[in-house]
Amino acid sequence: MEKLSETNGHINRYPDGTVCEMGDKEPENGSPKKQKAPAGHRCAQFLKKNAIVILTVLGVLVGVGLGTAVRKMNLTKAQMSYFAFPGEMLLRMLKMIILPLVVCSLISGAASLDTRSLGKLGGIAVAYFLVTTLMASGLAIALGFIIKPGAGAGALNSDALGIEEAVSTNKETVDSFLDLARNLMPSNLVAAAFRSHATDYTIITRNTTDGLITEKIPIGTEVEGMNILGLVLFALVLGVALKKLGPEGEELIRFFNAFNEATMVLVSWIMWYVPIGIMFLVGSKIVEMGNIVLLVTSLGKYIMASILGHIIHGGIVLPLIYFAVTRKNPFTFLLGLITPFATAFATSSSSATLPTMIKCIEENNGVDKRISRFILPIGATVNMDGAAIFQCMAAVFIAQMNNVELNAGQIFTILVTATASSVGAAGIPAGGVLTIAIILEAIGLPTNDLSLILAVDWIVDRTTTVVNVEGDALGAGIIHHLNQKEITKKQYELVDVCVEAVPNLKSEEETSPLVMHRENASDPPSVLVPESKESVL
Repeated sequence: MEKLSETNGHINRYPDGTVCEMGDKEPENGSPKKQKAPAGHRCAQFLKKNAIVILTVLGVLVGVGLGTAVRKMNLTKAQMSYFAFPGEMLLRMLKMIILPLVVCSLISGAASLDTRSLGKLGGIAVAYFLVTTLMASGLAIALGFIIKPGAGAGALNSDALGIEEAVSTNKETVDSFLDLARNLMPSNLVAAAFRSHATDYTIITRNTTDGLITEKIPIGTEVEGMNILGLVLFALVLGVALKKLGPEGEELIRFFNAFNEATMVLVSWIMWYVPIGIMFLVGSKIVEMGNIVLLVTSLGKYIMASILGHIIHGGIVLPLIYFAVTRKNPFTFLLGLITPFATAFATSSSSATLPTMIKCIEENNGVDKRISRFILPIGATVNMDGAAIFQCMAAVFIAQMNNVELNAGQIFTILVTATASSVGAAGIPAGGVLTIAIILEAIGLPTNDLSLILAVDWIVDRTTTVVNVEGDALGAGIIHHLNQKEITKKQYELVDVCVEAVPNLKSEEETSPLVMHRENASDPPSVLVPESKESVL
């Protein structure tokens, strides 16, 4: 029977058709042990292996050229919407897959880990997310004081730049954090799939002996948008509960594992449409731009300061953290994630990038499925390094624009508030703009200048999203490395979930790697057939 080569997974054939593995002896007829493939064949193999990556990069470049060309045609609003339709379809497909992907992957991941491993894994992830977000916030504030993007910008206003967008900023800081806690515990799981809780206010005027008194009363409302934070927490808790059930929970665990694997198959199909969708997403955004020259010249220092912060954090700080822990080249790791980064740049959505990120980090970088499908959905929700940089830079910019000297207490407040509010920032385009109002209210700055930030958010938000997803990916890589070290040391044994084997599902290609199978319920525990490499945390 033909065997695959252990080095590259391909069958080595000699000119006479003989099949040989690496390390086999030369055939008896004296054929050479290994012949170098022709250059054309190697080039074709490279193109085939990296087809999606190459097509995605080409999609971005063609989209820029196409958008620049179509921009000169002065399309109407209706024609612009038609032009953007292929890109809109990509966004809709990616958003469609988010809910089953997040819920099923987290339930499967939590159920496949024992309590001790789950606690250790969660502790490492929380520490990584917290430290990197604080470092990002500190970097943004330092750059803000060095570059001073808001110095001399006091004359800027929305009317002069022709900005029509308005941002609702009447929300109290306390209510913003209370809404974060409320969304962690959704009252209706079905509604959480498409709505989240938000506080609104009603004004009541009462006639008292002291005269008319106006009182602002907070009332709970529901706004459009998936409550991903509540779904993440519920999925984690449900996965742990199913593991605690033992044999009674095995069937449901297997259901979510199968659902998870089927979802990843759908993601692999969607990825072939990504280059086309990205081309029209980028092109339509260029067509829809207003007076980009005026905005860049007016807010250029703020834009460049924000992007510089993203470049330093994403190109130096995060790779250094990865290298310090793993002693491996971080850029080799990141090279396998070009497609998710291009998707993040085009969509400006961490959530929409999640399906392609999970697919690529498992296939290209070999990260354990248990880890990637446990860490990445959480990271896409709570780890927002790029958003923290963007929010802190915006706060410093608005303070300098209003000639406000920030003291040590206000700087500390910005650090803490940006780190906390980035957890609740929606992983959608412009999701971080609204949370800037929380920071401004906390340090007593006016919020009427937020429309300036929103006007150029579509530029900064692209590098923001790339840094967000890069932080998640490197975090998964670090935890995978630490997990491999624990396997070597054999310090902890991970108790895998065992389910009854189904005869037509025993082949490795058709079963989930997150579970182990046993032949009969009466078999002793020693009769275990592992479907995947043992994971120890």
